[in-house]
Amino acid sequence: MIRIATWNVNSVRSRIGQLTSWLRAGKPDIVLLQELKCVADGFPRLEIEDLGYNLVLVGQKTYNGVAILSRFPMTVEAESLAGGDGSDVQARYVEAVIEPGPRVVRAVSVYVPNGNPAPGEKFAYKLAWLDRLRERARALLAYEEPLVIGGDYNVCPTDDDVYDPLGWKDDALCRPESRAHFRGLINLGLLDAFRALHPEPHRYSYWDYQSGRWQKDEGLRIDHLLLSPQAADRLAAADIDKTPRGLDKPSDHTPVWCDLEI
Repeated sequence: MIRIATWNVNSVRSRIGQLTSWLRAGKPDIVLLQELKCVADGFPRLEIEDLGYNLVLVGQKTYNGVAILSRFPMTVEAESLAGGDGSDVQARYVEAVIEPGPRVVRAVSVYVPNGNPAPGEKFAYKLAWLDRLRERARALLAYEEPLVIGGDYNVCPTDDDVYDPLGWKDDALCRPESRAHFRGLINLGLLDAFRALHPEPHRYSYWDYQSGRWQKDEGLRIDHLLLSPQAADRLAAADIDKTPRGLDKPSDHTPVWCDLEI
């Protein structure tokens, strides 16, 4: 059994104490991180490696940044979803092949653009980025191996995933175009690990810092673990770990995890 988790840490240097405490307590085998907000040289590598994790990351000063932590050997396969002209340099994608045993697992950490204000240039960028992610996912599914594409998708898939559907209907996270692109990923044959085991509505992975959203449990479910059929067949458990969000000066996101029988 291996545990895979995703967490938008919202500045890894600011949350390194919370991250290492959470790693010690839960001992996840593979962790997908987003919004590192630092370049590779600024990442607190020693603190992570001292806990027994291998590390691959794509960093960016002040913004974005993604990483994969693994207790097992891994090989980097891709570090971007740049378009054909190579002009997109935002650090939002990293992919690795991980070897927990005889069967490999392919893990991808994604930080999908927010897209606000919508409509507009940023929203168009978000949809184009999701188009590229879908095409990459299609190619990866052809390998017919356990695949996990996890991260901050900045999409609430349905009204069940947002505390105020009417108030958020025009936001880039809830607009029909964003949801259609997310369904496009699901329709390739990927499984939303949390939703597969938890049909109940209004379970969230993100709460804004403002207006007491955390205290009132007024949140959004925008952090997802999508599984290929070969991974979905091995899905044993999945949940949202709300504990880190209740700490002092936390990330506004909290981890989402799943267990696979591999």
